[in-house]
Amino acid sequence: MVGIVSIGVHIPIYRLGRDEIAKAWGTRGGGGEKAVAGFDEDSVTMAVAAVLSCMKRNKQTADGLFFATTTSPYKEKQAATIIATVVDLPRESHTADYTGSLRAATIAMNAAIDSVKSGSAKNIIITASDRRMGAAQSRYEQDFGDGAAALIIGNENVIAHVEGSYSIFNEFFDVWRMDGDTMVRSADERFANSEGYLRTMQEAISGLMKKCRLAPADISKAVFYAPDARNHATLAKTLGFDPKAQLQDLLFATMGNTGAAASLMMLTAALEEAKPGNKILFAGYGDGCDVFLLSVTENITKVQAGPKIKDLLAKKVPISYEKYISWRNLMPIEAARLGDPKVPSIPALWRERKSVLALFGVRCKQCGTPQYPPTRVCAVCQSKDNFEDYKFSDKRGSLFTYAIDHLAITPDPPGVNGVIDFDGGGRILCDLTDCDPKKVKIDLPVEMTFRRLYQSGGINNYFWKARPLAQ
Repeated sequence: MVGIVSIGVHIPIYRLGRDEIAKAWGTRGGGGEKAVAGFDEDSVTMAVAAVLSCMKRNKQTADGLFFATTTSPYKEKQAATIIATVVDLPRESHTADYTGSLRAATIAMNAAIDSVKSGSAKNIIITASDRRMGAAQSRYEQDFGDGAAALIIGNENVIAHVEGSYSIFNEFFDVWRMDGDTMVRSADERFANSEGYLRTMQEAISGLMKKCRLAPADISKAVFYAPDARNHATLAKTLGFDPKAQLQDLLFATMGNTGAAASLMMLTAALEEAKPGNKILFAGYGDGCDVFLLSVTENITKVQAGPKIKDLLAKKVPISYEKYISWRNLMPIEAARLGDPKVPSIPALWRERKSVLALFGVRCKQCGTPQYPPTRVCAVCQSKDNFEDYKFSDKRGSLFTYAIDHLAITPDPPGVNGVIDFDGGGRILCDLTDCDPKKVKIDLPVEMTFRRLYQSGGINNYFWKARPLAQ
């Protein structure tokens, strides 16, 4: 029985109100707010956070990872390998990037299901993440939010069994970007919605219903992407679903349109509230449509204990439009006075990839002391070359000491860096993120989160930062 084994999401803590955007341009706001990735977050770092949540939620690992996005930080380099390295998957794992379409996540899901069915993989992680941008004053500037989701496809301890699927493709221009474009382009909205979205989705979903001999009343929850709430409700009514009772919330009002991640985030929200025996219709849209029929199993309760999407949405920090355009480099600002960051050494990145990306240190076999970075001589008992690997990324800790740097090279000054003492031993010097400098104090409880330090020489330099557990 092949299906979903675990789920996870990442929603940035920052929120930008749509009325705040409208105020900057003297236009009308759409109400609500959108999630905004921090200056040190991108599609890769958000995907990492979602995958770690997914693996932790059901204590699962995997032998494959598929990354779906329209905003990969690299045009030519597989981002899935970065994520797989950070979350410490086996070297023999299958990795692949699925890009170029909002439907990338469900395309990856079809591929993962086929791989597990064929026996070429046992468990495959699918993670979708996007950080799209709309042109200033456009409705997309207000609509687009940032976030990531992940799920594991496997054949054991399944929480939602895949009973059937149906896919069609459609050569159509509704939203797109050419090579070199930063902002999304779009066709006439009415034409794109009527002849593209509504016609394509209706054909595909009706095809699955006919294939599986289902009536609308048989579906507990309908989960499908839509460009806006109006078309979402229109499609539901056309297909015979009750928008109030059967339709999964788009989450646009509280989070925004998260692009390739949107469909998986909606599915996660539905599964967090699902009951055994529920049938879920799940569909993704973009240059066609993929539709799945999912049957929820008794194992669903295993993944419903962790923090839910509604809890993550409640944990938020409002930001100004000025901060948003600074983080997105949409306006030239004064350069840092301490000089540009150095281009990372490619040999060093390769040599230290385990300690830098996966945050592995060592633990002395003689005295048991964890240490970071890896060393040959124990700092406590001085034994030499007598260590075992020790992962720090999943350890919590507390702030031993810190400094607030008003001259730091950061898009969001002042910078905060500190010394973290890990629970169980070990210490690291690193930056703090997602924190209010005024609330930073000694013994502050923290956890580690994977972030981007800077970009230089065409290379994204990633490392781990400490994030307060509560402020």
